[in-house]
Amino acid sequence: MSDGGLNELPGGWSWIALGQVLEGIEAGKSFKCDERPPQDGEVGVVKVSAVTWGEFDESEAKTCTDPDRIEPRFFIQPGDFLFSRANTINLVGTCVIVRSVSGRLMLSDKILRLRFSGIEPKWILYALRTEQGRREIERLATGNQESMRNIGQDRIRQIRVPLAPLEEQKRIVSEIEKQLTDLEAGVAALKRVQANLKRYRASVLKAACEGRLVPTEAELARAEGRDYEPADKLLERICKERRAKWEAGQLAKMKAVGKTPKDDKWKLSYEDPTQVDASVLPSLPVGWSWATVHQLASAEPNSVTDGPFGSNLKTAHYTEEGPRVVRLQNIGDGAFVDVKAHISLEHFETLGKHRVHLGDVVIAALGEVLPRACLVPESLGPAIVKADCIRVKPDDGLCLSKYLVVALNAEPTRRRTAKIIHGVGRPRMNLGEIKAISVPLPPLSEQTRISAEVDRCFSLAEEVEKLVDAGLARADRLRQSILKHAFEGKLVPQDPNNEPASVLLDRICQGRAVPTGKPTRGQMSLDFEKPKKPRISRRRSAST
Repeated sequence: MSDGGLNELPGGWSWIALGQVLEGIEAGKSFKCDERPPQDGEVGVVKVSAVTWGEFDESEAKTCTDPDRIEPRFFIQPGDFLFSRANTINLVGTCVIVRSVSGRLMLSDKILRLRFSGIEPKWILYALRTEQGRREIERLATGNQESMRNIGQDRIRQIRVPLAPLEEQKRIVSEIEKQLTDLEAGVAALKRVQANLKRYRASVLKAACEGRLVPTEAELARAEGRDYEPADKLLERICKERRAKWEAGQLAKMKAVGKTPKDDKWKLSYEDPTQVDASVLPSLPVGWSWATVHQLASAEPNSVTDGPFGSNLKTAHYTEEGPRVVRLQNIGDGAFVDVKAHISLEHFETLGKHRVHLGDVVIAALGEVLPRACLVPESLGPAIVKADCIRVKPDDGLCLSKYLVVALNAEPTRRRTAKIIHGVGRPRMNLGEIKAISVPLPPLSEQTRISAEVDRCFSLAEEVEKLVDAGLARADRLRQSILKHAFEGKLVPQDPNNEPASVLLDRICQGRAVPTGKPTRGQMSLDFEKPKKPRISRRRSAST
């Protein structure tokens, strides 16, 4: 390694600062936009998510609704070199060269356009993608390591990159693209498998909730010549038992204080769970019935509850250890995500109605995908739900927790529920709406078979997904290996007759324009008349 952690370079190469070959940096402006993507000729402003390595996703844009904010000089054009100056720790400094753009999209204050003088722009693109390039960006980036990172224009100019002779740059870039084309074809195939696995899981859940995943209880009973209890009869029986139990309890309380009811008016205070409007729902397999989440919940108090709001649970209450808090980020699509947050035992004891237990179902009431549900894992321990997280304890004589998760996450349920979701920009449901969600209910024994078959199918998908993840990881290592060899001068033969990089750099410096004044924000900023050379050593390999 050489000065500042830089690698030794092949003969004829030089280390330079990016500012020495930058013709200019251009930034858009920050202003309020509609969060939706532009359509029908509207003008958009690109988000940081539009720029990823090798891909420019023009759909990742907000809509500019103020005509006075539209500035054609900021429109992105094919061939533009875009640089993400602000992003998470692993993505700040991500670059792309735009191949095509179909709409009118403007730069933002976080997506910059870089223009180079006298070199191959793709050379810089690949140099910044190497491990050395990522280290350089991380060295110069500022901001919180845990969240958003930034790199300003002055620091962008300080990024150190290797410079090869111009003809060698072209040969290396050509070979990189040849090898990466084959690699990316394999990566694309693996990503198609990932997408297919996602669709496979969705199709399994859909089949499970339409009576197509396993033989129905009605079919088995008919084939075996036996009776079974249909779901509508089961639901009716459970509801009658709950009411009878409640009435017995109320009578016992009245008798205990010496009161004898004169009529049945006291029975009117019984609160029936939210009912199903079956007239607007599709037909179900024989033996199935529609039921609401509220009907499927246990009859015990707080069997359906949300988290504490306002001052009852604030960020200031969080501690390093203690009982857990189940937040939105814990509720994955059918799986619990173990991101930890704690409160003190003393505060936990004051929030008894919000507690969750093993076997409970937790449902996200806020976010892009609603409803989204998973089971509470055994490893969680004492815990409560936070606001916008709903805890449901199903009646295990009526509905299995595993089956309720399947039914809530199934695409048909989400499609029906979409009609009642509200909230601009942040889709939301309230507790009453969660209670009213209708799910298809099979007989109890069929729920057991459905849950087991879903587990089996998902386990197979998980094994395939592990193989895909391993393949993508290998592809990433191979990509870095190709880039490493390229920028060590080992990917293509060197030509000793090529003009050295130092001569190329001198010619670039001599041809630079002289700035007439300090550029205003958003203007193309020229570097300087004769760029100073960075304080880094130029080395040649022992073979030169």
